[in-house]
Amino acid sequence: MFDWKKPTVEMLGRWQPWHDGHTALFKKALQKTGQVCIMYRDVGGVDAGVAGQNDNPFQFEEVKKNIIEGLAPYGYSEGKEYVVIKVPNIIDISYGRGVGYTFTEHDLGEKIHKISATNIRKEMRSKGDLK
Repeated sequence: MFDWKKPTVEMLGRWQPWHDGHTALFKKALQKTGQVCIMYRDVGGVDAGVAGQNDNPFQFEEVKKNIIEGLAPYGYSEGKEYVVIKVPNIIDISYGRGVGYTFTEHDLGEKIHKISATNIRKEMRSKGDLK
């Protein structure tokens, strides 16, 4: 069961849509503390206000469903290893000294880094699966 008091890794993103690169990052994050808080920036249907982040066709409920369905084949369950929560359209994380958390960028390899949600949305549109 997810423990709200236990040290937790945060993943903040738009998840438009959730894909294998996100899953690979989740697996790395999970190794650190055993649980992850996946935070969805509430940008469905709007320009996120950051260059290159103007295509956000998925709303929170669909994003959450995609995350749950994307992690289920690996044996992960929402409410156990992770939670999915909606947060405001966070575009900056500011901190002072000694705040008690770190920022970690994981090198997931060239193959994973080449996965592009932009290209996934383009392919979905070409197949008629997305407007």
